[in-house]
Amino acid sequence: MMVLGLMGFAAIAQAQMGYEILKDSVTGEKMLEGPIHKKDIAGDPQFTWYAESRAIYPEPNAEAVKALKENKDSIYFIIFGGTWCEDTHFVLPKFYKIQEAAGFPEDRIALFAVTRDKKIQNPLVESLNVHNVPTIIVMKDGKELGRVVEYGKTGYWDKELAEVIEKGAK
Repeated sequence: MMVLGLMGFAAIAQAQMGYEILKDSVTGEKMLEGPIHKKDIAGDPQFTWYAESRAIYPEPNAEAVKALKENKDSIYFIIFGGTWCEDTHFVLPKFYKIQEAAGFPEDRIALFAVTRDKKIQNPLVESLNVHNVPTIIVMKDGKELGRVVEYGKTGYWDKELAEVIEKGAK
């Protein structure tokens, strides 16, 4: 029940709360914090990493596309990433390429940009035990099916994402 409440909170936060624009203390560059949408990073000329990372992933992982497509009406994602984080720069644009190829509804994805200390202005990070980014959490019926953290356990994060979804769909 706790996770269901968190999922509801995530949806409300995504819809109603805006993100903050901060200055990264390490690089001095623009950094986002809070609930964001794909367009907030894809359309920002300061985040060139988004288009660059998509370009080096010409064909999305077929297993991941199939898993998202077959479960697009039953699963949700809660994603935590950092606009400052190289791992997020690598994974997030590719996740969205999979999402687009699968026709997975963007409104079933709650995306949160965290600061370098993995914080945002609501309790979701702590409540969901997020310590590294990116963290992609797969939800179904208000419960966590599993998650992929950073590059996953094997380095094939997209294949692992498909496995989490397929295992939970059974």
